[in-house]
Amino acid sequence: MTNTQLNIGIILGSTRQGRVSPQVGEWVKGIADGRGDANYEIVDIAEYNLPFFGTTDGTEPGVAAWNQKLASLDGFVFIVSEYNHSLSGALKNALDSAREAWNNKAAGIVSYGSTGGARAAEHLRGICAELLIADVKTHPTLSLFTDFENFSTFKPADLHQSNIHLMLDQVNAWSSALKTLRK
Repeated sequence: MTNTQLNIGIILGSTRQGRVSPQVGEWVKGIADGRGDANYEIVDIAEYNLPFFGTTDGTEPGVAAWNQKLASLDGFVFIVSEYNHSLSGALKNALDSAREAWNNKAAGIVSYGSTGGARAAEHLRGICAELLIADVKTHPTLSLFTDFENFSTFKPADLHQSNIHLMLDQVNAWSSALKTLRK
């Protein structure tokens, strides 16, 4: 068996103007890169210009590029913001815009919101199950009240780093195991 490193995508789950997901994603990537145990990259759904699912035939360049990117990854870390007690419509659309590219891969969830984004993460877990994504147990939750200054500048408490490391340990272990199921 080769000792090739895993490719893990850190998926920014928001596209709205003024979003903070890039700050959270870069923070997670900084921690992840310091580990040296996998290749981590930011995957911003805003860059793919995905059409609303079901309104086209799925052959648009953005949909094809999105599926290619997902297929190149062994696992994921979703950066999830909570909107109206759920995940963003943009993330749901991105999830729906692929199928097989998600299958038999692992994912961790880092969520944020007024209640740490817990409700959005729970909705995402159900979607992951349908897409054959194995979500790991450890789930860092970030509060808009204590981990963000003025709800816009990300300033995480140090206590979150140990949960990020534990989540990444689980994502990498599961991603490695699930890689054996994919051809």
